[in-house]
Amino acid sequence: MAFTLRQLQFFTAAAEQGSVSGAARVLSISQSSVTEAIRALEDDLGVRLFERQARGLEITHKGSLFLRHARQILADVSTARMAFRDEAGQARGRLSLGVTSLVAGYVLSDILSRFRRAHPQVELNVIEDNGDYLQHLLIGGELDVAVLLTSSVRDRMALHVETLLVSPYRLWLPLGHPLAEQEAISLDQLAGEPLIQLMVDEIEESTAHLMQALQVRPNIAFRTRSVEAVRSLVATGAGVAILPSLVYRPWSLEGDRIGIRDVSGDLPSVQVGLAWRKGAPLATPALNFVRSAQNAITHR
Repeated sequence: MAFTLRQLQFFTAAAEQGSVSGAARVLSISQSSVTEAIRALEDDLGVRLFERQARGLEITHKGSLFLRHARQILADVSTARMAFRDEAGQARGRLSLGVTSLVAGYVLSDILSRFRRAHPQVELNVIEDNGDYLQHLLIGGELDVAVLLTSSVRDRMALHVETLLVSPYRLWLPLGHPLAEQEAISLDQLAGEPLIQLMVDEIEESTAHLMQALQVRPNIAFRTRSVEAVRSLVATGAGVAILPSLVYRPWSLEGDRIGIRDVSGDLPSVQVGLAWRKGAPLATPALNFVRSAQNAITHR
């Protein structure tokens, strides 16, 4: 028997919530329904999607790979609901879009996929740059909309800002690290740990503020602009990292496992969303893009 959309929805919710109970709560259904759907999906695929643990569900490598397919299938189904419209009535025009590098790698693809399917007649021009420069282009009218870290937008008088996703900072650590066995981890416990620091967007600034809160000088082992490098370095035991959940993946490119844990204390969060210039109504292509972004991030 082929898997169903319902099973994909339950699997995706369980993966995002990290537990059967969390998925059941979000979906407003019983836990047994989630459990049965996941078991049937695993039987159909012939792979184990989750490792069952006392603290909840831990997605496997194959489960992580299948999650992307599941999300794409659900997005395609959602888009198909709007497919049978009169082609002559489809919105046309041009959209100038800005995006920061971090957002481009982890958020933009889902939004663009949804937008392109719903509005194939729109000519799209995308510019990737740092947040400050994108804000300059927005204010100058050279961009219609930007997808960026809204927590770094400075000129709120000139720009309309809509935050769609909030991602807290968490601790990344290699498999078998002593801190992974502790029930609670404090920021001060990281003082002697070699740290991998990511140097992109506002991540560098936020991490610097965190390090200043430590009672002793932090041991910065590596600085890099590559998230994949951070994953590989953490997974192989070169250090730990404090980064937003947004960019976390449980496996490095080499297939090594990466753990993630909460850290007590005043940690920042990353806010992802949209910005556009105040004082003028959005053109139809830009307005449709905003709606696509809202729907895409709601269904992540």
